Amino acid sequence: MDRDAAIFKVSEVNRYVKNLLQGDPAMRDLLVAGEISNFKHHHSGHMYFTLKDEKSSLRCVFFRRENSRCLFTPAGGMAVIAHGNISVYEPDGAYQLYVSELEPAGSGSLYLAFEQLKQKLAAEGLFAEERKKKLPFLPRKIAVITSPTGAAIEDILTTAKRRFPHVEFLVVESLVQGPGASANLASALDLVNKRKDLDLIILARGGGSLEDLWAFNEEVVARAIFRSRLPVISAVGHETDFTIADFVADYRAATPTAASVAALPDLMELTADLIRLRENTAQALNRRMQKERQRIDYTLSDRFYRQPQLRLKRSRENLERTDMNLKKEMVRKLQLKGSRLSALNDQLESYSPLKVMSRGYSYCRDEQGEIIRSVKSVRVGSLLSLTFKDGSARCRVEKIEEGACIE
Repeated sequence: MDRDAAIFKVSEVNRYVKNLLQGDPAMRDLLVAGEISNFKHHHSGHMYFTLKDEKSSLRCVFFRRENSRCLFTPAGGMAVIAHGNISVYEPDGAYQLYVSELEPAGSGSLYLAFEQLKQKLAAEGLFAEERKKKLPFLPRKIAVITSPTGAAIEDILTTAKRRFPHVEFLVVESLVQGPGASANLASALDLVNKRKDLDLIILARGGGSLEDLWAFNEEVVARAIFRSRLPVISAVGHETDFTIADFVADYRAATPTAASVAALPDLMELTADLIRLRENTAQALNRRMQKERQRIDYTLSDRFYRQPQLRLKRSRENLERTDMNLKKEMVRKLQLKGSRLSALNDQLESYSPLKVMSRGYSYCRDEQGEIIRSVKSVRVGSLLSLTFKDGSARCRVEKIEEGACIE
């Protein structure tokens, strides 16, 4: 080791390397392609991640001031192109890329931001069909939120004048492109919803590039449409243009002209329908009147109405005949019941103990009133009660003879 050589502190070395890198024009402005890994979005707003390829990796920092302008949300595994400068972070001597802009590789940042927001809002249910409101059949007053100088408003009003000139329009001026347009559109939507005289909202803009239509892809506009009390028709761009506003709106019209067609019925068609309904109603009424007339004619031609006395006489004869038959049947039923009752009475009489006793039989009870059925139940000297057909007698037992039968 050469003792005469200059000795540097670590911080001096790091600063020297930093100055070298910052002094190199190639390191002050470069584009680096790679895949994001170890992504971390710090609570401070800064983003930290590593760009890597199949052979190496590079630490990156994307400060809040710069990443606030990024239209999409970086994530691990995403292929990107980073624009920035290489420098050294002196405290740990690590060199890293300080990112000023970030673009997705293979697709534009606007397209990626569009897809990310679309997936997010779809997962929250903002596109669900069951929450979409029905358009009114005959709106009395329609609010059109658009640029007052654009072609969209002219297309809407011209089509409305041709289809249904009696409807009233409220044109609400708003920015539809550039900085502040999304906030302006959301504010206009909220303002219109406070009015009680409106039935429908048309959110309109003519065609343009993805950048031109970007205000209608902002989350603030999507949520304003979602919370709208009034039904919203989105009429942004041309038929092939789709925006987030189209997915959230209650109805998506391909063009501003199509929005006017969707919002209003055709007066000539309505008139033709009314004429057809009036004719159908008249025909149905004539058929009903003819049917009722036939029913009246048939009723008047019936014999009952032509000879009512004869009809009443026949009905009275039928009633008397029915009454006579009913009485005969009642007598027959009573006779049958009487015969049955007499037979049951004779049967009951045959089993009566009084009838048996009239032939000279009696029965015997002890002092407790219990019937004596065997000679073994009595004792000499016992008091017995004999019951005959016409009375009873009390006696005392003097002698018991078993096995004897009375002839």
